[in-house]
Amino acid sequence: MAYQRYDYEVIASWIQQGERVLDLGCGDGSLLKYLQETRQVRGYGVENEPERVVASIANGICVLQLDLEQGLAGIDDNAFDHVIMSLSLQAMRNTQGILAEMLRVGREAVVSFPNFAYWRHRQAIINGHMPVSESLPHQWYNTPNVRFFTIADFESLCAQEGIVIREGLAFDDGRLVLDEPNFMASVALYRLGRNSACAEEG
Repeated sequence: MAYQRYDYEVIASWIQQGERVLDLGCGDGSLLKYLQETRQVRGYGVENEPERVVASIANGICVLQLDLEQGLAGIDDNAFDHVIMSLSLQAMRNTQGILAEMLRVGREAVVSFPNFAYWRHRQAIINGHMPVSESLPHQWYNTPNVRFFTIADFESLCAQEGIVIREGLAFDDGRLVLDEPNFMASVALYRLGRNSACAEEG
């Protein structure tokens, strides 16, 4: 998918050679494999679905089988330079908790997610249907997604939780969207950090 390749390229541009990376909801490990090939990262994946764990291992990825809803209690503070959740945040029930955990175990968090306020999604709802698109490919009855939020919603949550947005990009079909991203972009990608005051207290 075009937006997925763009996602990978942007994430790689935010990571330095040889850094420590944790990929949450790593699927078949393709993102970590890409980062190993392009940035020589020291990477681990986290995945709960057994068949995806097997696929990650087949891709040469070191993977931990964990339920992310239970947090990352077995991982030390600041164990990683970057903790990534690519197109999986919308499938998490404990959204605030997992963002806090990402910034506990990592210096930076990188998240991407489908934007529910995208104009095509709005059009589908106006026409009486839940949206189905490249970024939201499932039907309403079999979707793994449990949170349907927008770019504006996410930025409000970051402000509420004291999460620093270091960089945010929005795109549609692999093209960067600069004007009205909450309306025109299908996918958003953010690089996040801890509030320095909160980090010092911790």
